[in-house]
Amino acid sequence: MQNLTIVTTGGTIDKVYFDDKSDYQIGAPQIGEILEQLGVAFRFDVIPILRKDSLHVTDDDRALIRSTIEAQPHRHVLVTHGTDTMVETARVLDGIPGKVIVLTGALNPARFQGSDAVFNIGCAVGAVQTLADGVYIAMNGRVWDPKTVRKNRDANRFEAV
Repeated sequence: MQNLTIVTTGGTIDKVYFDDKSDYQIGAPQIGEILEQLGVAFRFDVIPILRKDSLHVTDDDRALIRSTIEAQPHRHVLVTHGTDTMVETARVLDGIPGKVIVLTGALNPARFQGSDAVFNIGCAVGAVQTLADGVYIAMNGRVWDPKTVRKNRDANRFEAV
């Protein structure tokens, strides 16, 4: 892989908290800074299209995500997305020809010490380079088929359906 297209949509990975009552905003995408700090050996472009908690992502937003990915010249696409509706968005992206698309996010903001963001991004970058064309979710150290995974909100992790 020489080029990676990254589409950012917001979600916990980019959240910035302001007070003890959990007042937050979706901040600037963190993934570009993370990849630069890690010194990755490939080129990447970050395309920020949304700054939303995934609970607020609409069907129109999902259509925008899909059309944005379809318009990209590179085969390898990573999408940062909130975890609550990541599976729904992944299912909408199914069937885009000639692309390996991996969605990832974080259960804790990237700005928090101990966040799973860097681990999930690393897993997603490895996955996007090695998988066949299709749509996948990289969370909790595993690569999932969106048709057979769900987020277990009580346990705060992804698991097989």
